[in-house]
Amino acid sequence: MPLFYQHNINESTKLGVWRIEEPEIFFLQQVSLQREITHPHKRLQHLAGRYLLKFLFPGFPHELIEIAGTRKPYLPNEMYHFSISHCGDYAAAIVSTSRRVGIDIEIPTSKVERVRHKFLHAVEWEGVEKSSLYDAAGERMKKLTLLWSAKEAVFKWYGNGEIDFSEHIRLQTEQLMISGEGIIDASFLKQAPIHLRLPFRLFDRLCLVWVVT
Repeated sequence: MPLFYQHNINESTKLGVWRIEEPEIFFLQQVSLQREITHPHKRLQHLAGRYLLKFLFPGFPHELIEIAGTRKPYLPNEMYHFSISHCGDYAAAIVSTSRRVGIDIEIPTSKVERVRHKFLHAVEWEGVEKSSLYDAAGERMKKLTLLWSAKEAVFKWYGNGEIDFSEHIRLQTEQLMISGEGIIDASFLKQAPIHLRLPFRLFDRLCLVWVVT
C-alpha cells in the first residue's frame, strides 16, 4: 500500500499523500468516478484523491461531493472541509471536521523559473534573491516551486476564485531556507488582511504545503 506520507494534525484534521501505483480498479472498489475523465492518468489522479478522503476519514461521503463554479470541490453541508491536489504519480488530500483547509503538491521543474513573474511580487522576488545567496547550487528551482505550491494551497483554502497570486497572496521569502520541513508566513490580502502560517515538507522530488485556519 503506497501511502507516501500521513500527518494527523489534530483529532479533527488529517492529511495524506498517496503514490499512485495501483490500477484503476483498485480505487473504483472504494470510490466512484463522478464525472467523465477521458485521460487515463488524470482519471487515476482523480480517483486516488477521493480514495484518500475515505482513507483519512472512513465516513467521508465522497459520493456527495459537488463542484463549485470556481472548480472547488465541496460538500453541501460542510460536514467535512477538504482540499485535494495531484501532480505526476502523487495525490494529496487534507480533511477536517472543524477547520478550513487547503493543500498543494508540486514536482520541481525548470518551468517555474520562467513563470515566476506571474506569481511572485517584486518584493517576494527580492527576498528570494537575498535568501538564495545561502542556497546550495540548484536549490533556487526547489525554492520557487515551494513558493508556487504555497500560493496554490492558499488559493484552494480561499476557494472563491479571482485571485491575483502576486497581489493577493504575499509570502515572507527573505529568511526562507530550503530544508526538510518548515513554515512560511503569509498574508492574504484579497479582503481584510489575514495572516496565515503554511507548514511545508520537502521530499526528494516533491513539495507539500498546507494551510489550516
